Amino acid sequence: MGIWMTAKHAAEAVRAEVAAEAARLRAGGIVPKVAALLVEGDPASAYYAETKRKIAAKLGIEFELMTMPREATEEQLVGIVTAWSRDASIHGIMLELPLPGHVSAAAVAAAVDPLKDVDGVTPAAKLAVMTGEPGLYPATPQSCIRLLQAYGYSLEGKHVTLVGRGQTVGMPLFHMLQREQATVTLCHSRTPDLTSHVRRADIVIAAVGRTGLITKDMLHAASVVVDAGINERPDGSIAGDVSADAIETAAAVSPVPGGVGTLTTALLFENAMKAIRLQAQTAKKGAIR
Repeated sequence: MGIWMTAKHAAEAVRAEVAAEAARLRAGGIVPKVAALLVEGDPASAYYAETKRKIAAKLGIEFELMTMPREATEEQLVGIVTAWSRDASIHGIMLELPLPGHVSAAAVAAAVDPLKDVDGVTPAAKLAVMTGEPGLYPATPQSCIRLLQAYGYSLEGKHVTLVGRGQTVGMPLFHMLQREQATVTLCHSRTPDLTSHVRRADIVIAAVGRTGLITKDMLHAASVVVDAGINERPDGSIAGDVSADAIETAAAVSPVPGGVGTLTTALLFENAMKAIRLQAQTAKKGAIR
């Protein structure tokens, strides 16, 4: 029987650092502020946005939530984000996904100022993740790595099987794992014999969005498993991509909920603090010129 890698303590540590930095900023006359855009129609997104609003209040960060009707046009959403990007009082911008089918999420994301992109969804953020240049990296991939580190698992020299190549988690995480000096096998829907790749790995990270994809018989006694999947069951409860009984075989498994997602929310606000620093550095460079 392995251990559950819960994120409670790691998230608390991040939130404490963010709260301290927010307090220092306020003392210096800067009021940290994040704006989030939500389009009606997805209860999970609405719940998540409200959760972030409550956390922001505890951290000393102002949080503006703009809720738009499902019929809102792409032009309207781009306009809101563009205005926020130009507003010096707003330091971070969050897009609550998914957006309705008639709206291009890529188009809305492209309107976000890269220096305010705390979700790491802009083309500039994606390029920074690939190259390793300074920038705002997406929080969920960061959370996967930070959770492993919190439990003393180094990635250097380890064989990691990453299941999932989505633009939000899988692909950015692929690049970030390589910079941690891991050897990465990237699996996806067309990978034959997924079990063989999972069983050979030291560390398995699942980010597909398919309940119970990774089962206990695919793992070994030394497997360390990070579950970055979020799936809604018919009864409304949340499950990950890893079956609950995986803990019977693996050395360690992150739970859903209580694992990656818990730390992700904290890291979004850490990104907001980083955004403020990047904006100040950019403004300073501009003043020097």
